[in-house]
Parts: sequence; C-alpha cells; structure tokens
Amino acid sequence: MYRNMEECVLDLEKHGHLVRIQEEVDPYLEMAAIHLRVYEAGGPALLFERVKGSRFRAVSNLFGTMERSQFIFRKTWNNTQNIIALRNNPLSALKNPFKSVGTGLAALKALPMKGFSRRPVTAQEIHISDLPQIQHWPMDGGAFITLPQVYTEDPDKPGIMNSNLGMYRIQLSGNSYDQDREIGVHYQIHRGIGIHQDKANKRGEPLKVSCFVGGPPAHTLSAVMPLPEGLSELTVAGMLSGRRFRYSYMDGYCISHEADFVITGEIHPGETKPEGPFGDHLGYYSLVHQFPVMKVHKVYARPNAIWPFTVVGRPPQEDTAFGELIHELTGDAVRQEIPGVKEVHAVDAAGVHPLLFAIGSERYTPFQKVKRPAELLTIANRILGTGQLSLAKYLFITAEENIPLDTHREIDFLTYILERIDLHRDIHFQTHTTIDTLDYSGTGLNSGSKVVFAAYGDKRRDLCRETPVELQDIREFVNPKLVMPGVVAVQGPKFESYMQSKQEMEDFGKAIQEKGGLDSCPMIIVCDDSSFVSETLRNFLWVTFTRSNPSHDIYGVNSYYQDKHWGCDSMIIDARSKPHQAPPLIPDPSVEKSIDRLFAKGGSLSGIKL
Repeated sequence: MYRNMEECVLDLEKHGHLVRIQEEVDPYLEMAAIHLRVYEAGGPALLFERVKGSRFRAVSNLFGTMERSQFIFRKTWNNTQNIIALRNNPLSALKNPFKSVGTGLAALKALPMKGFSRRPVTAQEIHISDLPQIQHWPMDGGAFITLPQVYTEDPDKPGIMNSNLGMYRIQLSGNSYDQDREIGVHYQIHRGIGIHQDKANKRGEPLKVSCFVGGPPAHTLSAVMPLPEGLSELTVAGMLSGRRFRYSYMDGYCISHEADFVITGEIHPGETKPEGPFGDHLGYYSLVHQFPVMKVHKVYARPNAIWPFTVVGRPPQEDTAFGELIHELTGDAVRQEIPGVKEVHAVDAAGVHPLLFAIGSERYTPFQKVKRPAELLTIANRILGTGQLSLAKYLFITAEENIPLDTHREIDFLTYILERIDLHRDIHFQTHTTIDTLDYSGTGLNSGSKVVFAAYGDKRRDLCRETPVELQDIREFVNPKLVMPGVVAVQGPKFESYMQSKQEMEDFGKAIQEKGGLDSCPMIIVCDDSSFVSETLRNFLWVTFTRSNPSHDIYGVNSYYQDKHWGCDSMIIDARSKPHQAPPLIPDPSVEKSIDRLFAKGGSLSGIKL
C-alpha cells in the first residue's frame, strides 16, 4: 500500500477519485469554502497545487465518501477488521484457528519498526509560518491543523508501545502565540495526551510532543480510532497501511519517517494561553479558553510534502465519513465492552456527542405482568460511563420485542420510543455533571446535565400525525409545525433568562392542560423558528439537541415531583438560542462568491455537479 501521501494522491487521481486545483487559492477561508462545497456535492478529493503564501501543496476530502475510504484501504481492510475482532473476542481464535494464524501474522508485520537509515521527513527544516495557514471560518482565532497525529509517551513508562497517538486540534497562529515559536494544543483532560501531561506535571517535567501531519492515510485514521485497551494506534496504523510504522528519535523526540511534516516541541507544566475560537463539529464556534501552549523545537518537511486538512462544521461533514469508517472497522466492539447492548448510535445530525440512540436487553423481569425498563437502566449507566459516549447529554434507549429496530432509522426508532414511554416514570436526569467541552448549552465549560429516556413494553399511545389543534392560539407560542409523529415544533418568544423562561414554560404548559392535555404529542419543541426545525429531520435533531441542557431546558405539561423523581404528561424542550451559547457557523458571502470562479466553465472544478 501507500508509503506516503503522494503515492495515495497519485493513485486516487489515476482512478478518478481526485481533482487537481491549479488556480492559486487563498488559505484564508477560500480553501475551506471550496472543500465544503465539493463535499456537499459528494465530490472527489482535492489537491490544491498553489496555496497562497506557502510553497507546499494541500489535499482535502480524502475521506469524504465511504466509497473513496474503502478504495484507499482496499488491500488491508479485511485483515485489520479480523485483528480488531480477535482482540475484542479472543475466543473466536479457538473456533477458527487457521484464520487466526493469518491475522496473527498480519499483526506481527504491523509492529512499529525503529530505524535510522532513511528518514525522508527530515530532508528540510522549515518554520511554522511556511505551512499552509488555513483559516476555516470567519471568526476562527487563526490557522489550525485539523488532521494532526499528536504523539506523546507515558513519562513513567517511556517507549513507543506505551505511547498515545491522538487527533487534537492545533492552533498555528493568531491570539497571543509567539509566531513560529509557540502553537496551541486543544484536548480534554481524559484523553491519552491529558493523562501523559498530568504525569509529566507531577514529575515537574515538560511533556515532549511530536505532531505528525500527512504520511500514509492509515496513520491519520488510526489517530481518531477508539481502540480496545492494549491495542496501540501505531499497530493499527501499520496494519491499515500494510507496512510497519517506521520511526526514530531526534533530540529526544519521536519522528515518523513517513509523515509529510513533523512538528516537535514541549508542553511545560502550568503554561497555557488563550486558544480559539474555532468553528467546530456541532455547527457552532468553540470559544476562547486557556489551553496548553507547545514550545516549538523544530519543524520538518519531506521533499514534495503535501499538507492534508479537513473542515468541520454543522454535520454532516467529512468527519461523518470518518465515523462511518470507524464503525465499519471496529464492528461489534461496543457489544464486547458493554454487556447487554445490541447497538449504540451517536447521532451525527445532532453533532455526534449530544445525542445517543441505543438498543439494549430487558431480561430482568420476564414474568412480570407490567413491562417496564429495568436492565435498560443499568445498561444506560454503563453507556454514559464509557469513553466518548460519556459526553452525551441525551440517551434514548429501548429493547427489541417482536419488532426489529435499527437506531439508524431515526424517525422509526424515535416513534417506537415515544409510543411506549411513560413520561411519569421513564425520564431519568443526571445533573451537575460533565458534557462535551465543545458544547455551550450547559452551565459552563464541560458542565451540564444528562437525561435518559428508557422506554419498554406495550404501546401506550397513538402519536399525532398532524399538528394538534390544542397547540393553536396560545399567546406568544405561534406557528406550530409537525416535525414527525408525536413531535411538534412551536415558535416561542425570544429567550431572555432562565427565570423568565421558567415562567413562560409553566404558562405554556398550563394553556395546553386547560385545553385537555396532549397525550398524542409527548414531545413539544419550543424554538426560534418552527418552520426551520420542522423542514427536515436533520434540522430538528441539530436544533433540539445542541441548543438545550436537559436539567434547565426540559419542562412539562402537568409536571410534578414524587420521591425526587420528575414526571409530566407531555414534555417540553426549550431549544431556543440562549445568550451564553456559542454563535452558529455562517459562511462569508463574499468568499462564497469568490470561489465561483473555480466551478465556472474553464475552472478546475467545472465538472463538479453542485
């Protein structure tokens, strides 16, 4: 397979998966805008041959479609899947020993290989300012690396087999960074690099960091994979690329021989600087916060180096395809990690982390006359305590009974839940807990709440399939629109404060109750624009679950507390924009117009069907 990024680019071009952009393109907003437009059209990978202000080429949209991703890994995919499956389920080796011998040999070939003879990436020493300075969104704080492979080692147990390779965004310029001498590193403390930094801090030592960019695409993918405990990212990088990860050390820093670029440096204990804003995968900006600053040691580039990048924003984006790719590769890993789970789906349209759909088992009460969630609640707690799933705010979980379910059929799955949920019993909150750093719907950075909707048993209600008359003519709550069976969006007054919102929602609930209640509509969404929310399922999922904090924004018709448990007759979610939330990502109209030249007749992208 590919030994470097250029081999991949040439292979994609040869097979019609890549287009060269020959015009000079500005890394300030233009490159990102072009990428977004081509991704939206389901278009090819893009090689930018003339990046304004840099002598290096850049490539994007490599993983923009599953078809292209599977083409890139076509020769190594099956072996890698088998090895990961074997790691998740060792007993399978006893059932098929001859197959396991083959996967074992493939795994041996993938072990990292240390060497010194040939190190193309160190051919030239450059500066941070020589790199393509790509700014993606108008309010971004500067240029960022969006596909880095950030390498650190455990200070207590140094060596490549105790290393972490993760994808944590890197800010190259802007804010108060000393140009060419400092860059920002954004990550959450529970990630592998955070654990390494904590150990280094306790030892009073700086943490050595190597940031690899480019190289075989397998190296990029391995940096984002949620792997089983004890399975190294560098081993997976070797398996997926079909050749061992080659490395050595220079000045005490690990160097990936096949990377296109390597940035080395140190993070010193307690040293931080403002990082951000950055247009992120929830569809909003993550704002300025203090994050570790990395003191740059050296920057290297291989001959003919190519700078890979992606653009994140309101999903779906290229990172959506990353998620699909990882799901295909890891298979049933979640079942092995959480007994009783059949399926967990992080809903991409809602920004991945805010919303989970899950199918579990319900085996605790087989002889009870009244069917109710029991085992599902145990499983829900396991889900919300597992890896990145712990960042979720909303979890809808049920168990199959006679009807096959698929969490990716989102309307059908939600319909099944809403037909069965007992709103007096089946809503379970966790307050004052952690949520995603990038989610600004909560009470502070990393702070918010969670809610579990666990529904099981016989169908309880027929859901409304047209806008209920009970939601008409309610003062200040206008333009009710059916979103899907059992879900209606209503346009409310502008949000001013939680004190005022509480009164507004109580009045709204009383008005519905006075009209006789609304059992057929268990979920009512109060929003800024009900026509937008109801227009598509994607809009509903994005607005509702990125703009609400369960403990603060869930209200109810005829709500009450009993033994500290909250229940209601119909649920109201306040999904209006709040003053403390981050602004949404809005493209620059002038940039959108300027890139039309590439898609016009004679332009490099004139063949793209928009």
